[in-house]
Amino acid sequence: MDRVGGEGTGQVESIRKVALASFIGTTIEWYDYFIFGTAAALVFNQLFFPNVDPIIGTLAAFATFGVGFVARPLGGAIFGHYGDRIGRKAMLVLTLLTMGIATFLVGLLPTHETIGIWAPVLLVVLRLIQGFGVGGEWGGAVLMAVEHSPRNRRGFYGSWPQMGVPAGLLLSTAIFSIFSRFTTDAQFLAWGWRVPFLLSIILIGVGLFIRLALLETPAFRQVQETGTQARMPIVDVLRTYPKGVLLVIGMRIAENGSFFVFSVFVLAYGTEQLGLANSTLLAGVLIAAAVQLFAVPVWGALSDKIGRRPVYMGGAVFSLLFAFPFFWLINTRATILVWLAIVLALAVGHAAMYGPQAAFLPELFGTRVRYSGIAFSRELASVFAGALSPFIATALLAWAGNYWPVAVYLGTMALITIVAVYLAPETFQIDVTEEQPEERQLIAEKQV
Repeated sequence: MDRVGGEGTGQVESIRKVALASFIGTTIEWYDYFIFGTAAALVFNQLFFPNVDPIIGTLAAFATFGVGFVARPLGGAIFGHYGDRIGRKAMLVLTLLTMGIATFLVGLLPTHETIGIWAPVLLVVLRLIQGFGVGGEWGGAVLMAVEHSPRNRRGFYGSWPQMGVPAGLLLSTAIFSIFSRFTTDAQFLAWGWRVPFLLSIILIGVGLFIRLALLETPAFRQVQETGTQARMPIVDVLRTYPKGVLLVIGMRIAENGSFFVFSVFVLAYGTEQLGLANSTLLAGVLIAAAVQLFAVPVWGALSDKIGRRPVYMGGAVFSLLFAFPFFWLINTRATILVWLAIVLALAVGHAAMYGPQAAFLPELFGTRVRYSGIAFSRELASVFAGALSPFIATALLAWAGNYWPVAVYLGTMALITIVAVYLAPETFQIDVTEEQPEERQLIAEKQV
């Protein structure tokens, strides 16, 4: 039998199917999530917070965008609990439904002009539901890919669900760009912004069809067969893997926080401060997402060769060094240089961290608590990183009147991640199906 990556051809083909399914499903979920961010930057301040100063309206819109992150640790804890108790696959179906239905309802939501204060209230509620769903989605998607993968290809195959982020950003930005370009401003505000949200109902059907066909991961089936699932996975994670939780939070700060500055805050900064056209900035994000789509698996595959730490560290260091040059390029107002800034930020700095992340984080935890460990820790970090970064960046800009505090903020987040990666162990050669010492402790306690 032919051997590929140390595994039989049939198994590799199965892994490729799982990786492709994870990529498509994650693309759909992140499409749902990102169209909210794009709308927050471009239209929500006018439609849901219309009676305030423009900068205050933008802050309010970004605050609404940020509340979705508050629900993500709760979603990570709950979906992680059941993902460690009954399996990864079932949670992927539930998270897809949660995200998709909430997104579709945003497209039907009346504006402030129609129902007054209830419009932003309902917008916040639906954003919380979105955040709850996405908080559990990522952990299940990456574990389906990573726990099916050969040991020497986890970085590569784990990066496939990671590709769903630039793909979702690409898809959401492309659709917003189309409706922004081919409608008048009045038409776009009246109905054009709703179409990307309403289209999610079609994507739900596609995602369900794909995810229902997946098999449970070998690592979790092995735990099921022995009947040694953790009783309270999130409690066991905090008790037996406190260092892993803190490392994940630190490693996530720059990756998540800088991403939303480069892809969401830049839209408001460019249009309101520099007078750039929406279409110019959306095109830049579109190009960057397309490049990042290919960059993510390259960085993931490289981490299989030289290790997770050097690749992740390289992305964090680049993000630190690029914080000021990013704004220098944007401030030229030259279209090509604006696009170059966004491409370098996302395809080099962010992607070098995001590519190996799907393998790196699960390798820090044992199978019995792995879903809870990565979902809760990662999403808790999102509250302090992605949730706040567009809001903080906008507030810093309003305070200083220029970009330099925002650049310092980006650099500070990068420094936190550099320290976390430096303290993290190298994991790329471990066997994710083997029991870790912490797991043996949990099993022993269960048998007492």
